[in-house]
Amino acid sequence: MRLDQLFQKLSGVEIGSAFPTLSTKLDLKKHFDLIAPDIASVEDRIRFQAREFDPGIVGYVEYACDSQGKRIRPALAMLTARATAGTVTPGHLDLAVVVELIHLATLVHDDILDGASKRRNEPTAYAKWGAELSVLLGDCLFSHALKLCANFPTTQISRTIADAANEVCTGEILQTQRRFDLKLSIPEYIRIIEMKTAALFRVSTELSAVLSNAPADQIAACKTYGDCLGIAYQIYDDCLDLVGDESATGKTVGTDLAKGKLTLPLLHVLQQTTQAEEHEALSEIILHGSPDDRIKLLAFVLDRGGLKASVRKIQSYLDQAVSSLDILPKSPAREALQSIPQSLRDHVAILLK
Repeated sequence: MRLDQLFQKLSGVEIGSAFPTLSTKLDLKKHFDLIAPDIASVEDRIRFQAREFDPGIVGYVEYACDSQGKRIRPALAMLTARATAGTVTPGHLDLAVVVELIHLATLVHDDILDGASKRRNEPTAYAKWGAELSVLLGDCLFSHALKLCANFPTTQISRTIADAANEVCTGEILQTQRRFDLKLSIPEYIRIIEMKTAALFRVSTELSAVLSNAPADQIAACKTYGDCLGIAYQIYDDCLDLVGDESATGKTVGTDLAKGKLTLPLLHVLQQTTQAEEHEALSEIILHGSPDDRIKLLAFVLDRGGLKASVRKIQSYLDQAVSSLDILPKSPAREALQSIPQSLRDHVAILLK
């Protein structure tokens, strides 16, 4: 099948106008007002930990830690603490710091893998100091986070955090291994993002409930919440590769596809394509297509409903996250936790129009 036949439905369509846009950024920090003092304490503790490194590398560590990121994982830990225990203890703060340090370590390593020069409009550690130093910087953050785990009251908590860190790294390896792999299935894709992203969401909420000495059913509910929210959040991030407003999303259309990352919208279309010639043409573009071919392919994915199917999958996971917390006692903290997936659900709903 020729490319012009494959894209026949798009003849006469301005490619730039074929892509929907999200006109505003996703704002989750508005749900963190209840825990603003707790997040400030986490920030103070992260800065303190940065100064605990050898004086010769403190500057590097402080740069990596001072990312002004969303701090979603610490916020989830703080909100879960208040929803299950009614208060935040030093143990909850320690958990938030540990999880955020692990997350920051993964970002340093991700930027090396992706060759990224900027993150949140600032030069990455990789851009400033190169791959060799950045690899070691990420390693230092990982090892320091795991050292802090020794302060927790039980080995169960340390073991669960170590398992989650292992999951994140394994998921990244699997994603890298499966680049340009046309045999990647949707269940395999979900498993990979559950490991690389949802693991730290899950450990933030689950272990926060454990530290609150919450009943087993509440701990299980918090674990489900973190898992479902993390999966939905990563699918959303992957969908941004199809949303053509870089100023709002921070991503350029087609970036993931150019790197061989097969995300859910594309996988959905590949799975639905039953004609051998059409599947072969799609495969050829994925493996060897030009930048213009890839943009046309993404427009084809939109035309075939790949984005809308993915948004519905996001909403399904978000609905599970919200309902999972119904077992917790009513409180402002529970409302805040449930408002986070609801906010993301509303944010992506425009893409179904």
